[in-house]
Amino acid sequence: MSLAKVRRNARRLLELYKLPLLNDKIAALEARVADLGGRTEAEEKKNYELRCHVTALTERLEALEALQQYIDSLEQRGAVLERRLDPLEFFFLPMREGLDALKSSREVPQALIDDFHAWKAATPVPERPLVSVCVATYNRGRLLTERCIPSILSQTYDRLELIVVGDGCTDDTEERVARIRDPRLKFVNLTERGKYPSDPLRRWMVAGTQPVNAALALAEGDYIAHLDDDDAYLPERLEKLVAFAAENRADFVWHPFWVETEPDEWVVAESPDFAYSHLTTSSVFYRSWFKKVPWDINAYRLLEPGDWNRFRRIKYINPVALRYPEPLLRHYRERSQGAS
Repeated sequence: MSLAKVRRNARRLLELYKLPLLNDKIAALEARVADLGGRTEAEEKKNYELRCHVTALTERLEALEALQQYIDSLEQRGAVLERRLDPLEFFFLPMREGLDALKSSREVPQALIDDFHAWKAATPVPERPLVSVCVATYNRGRLLTERCIPSILSQTYDRLELIVVGDGCTDDTEERVARIRDPRLKFVNLTERGKYPSDPLRRWMVAGTQPVNAALALAEGDYIAHLDDDDAYLPERLEKLVAFAAENRADFVWHPFWVETEPDEWVVAESPDFAYSHLTTSSVFYRSWFKKVPWDINAYRLLEPGDWNRFRRIKYINPVALRYPEPLLRHYRERSQGAS
């Protein structure tokens, strides 16, 4: 959904409910509650009904005020990434969280949760851990080799392995990667592309599932990280996250990231919570055990992006999950690779 459409829909919603009128209605109901006094059984019943009505209206008012603050923040910042957010999410967020927990409870067996906590208790992080960075790619050879891979191999923390898996690439990706002489880099091109749905939205939700799972299977690090093939890490990303995870004994870390809204124009996606639409695959960093929670190619059947489908299952396992406060990733606006 475009930024303009988000703001337009939000304003329509605010106009529909009219915040000042809600305030007046709540005040009038509270006055009626005070007048009734609850002296008789009928008055007490009516009093209770009015109090429930006041509570419901107050909750709606708070949600609308949060929505107003959201619109104001968009106006102040001018432009924000086109994030498929709907203003109604402010109303449905508690419902979403409850549904996420319900879905995850049916998908994550208790034995898997117990396995994680037993593994964690028995598996300390080494003093200088190996980090596996997994990259899935498809026919973006130039961006992959000129932007993505260099940003990983030039990290200030150099104890890493980089695993790049092609989703049946048919361009010159393999030849380009072969020119990079670094023993930490491994490239595998799958013989066949993943079987993704034909509908564009559902395809977007799960495209890349096959190569990213293949990369996870090859990863040998103590920590796992990811990067989209057209994006870039900031130079100190891994160094800062390794130190932060060790200091806080965190199992799963996410962070804000820079988003390109127009060519060479950037804003920060703050990513305040471990929640839907706040995280992206390239903004997380986690312990190796979570390889046991793979991407699900059928996530689109639940109308969920594959990354959040996986993250909500990880969240249900209840790791120590913390937000690192600095943006450590540049998420580029999708456009043509251009001339080679």
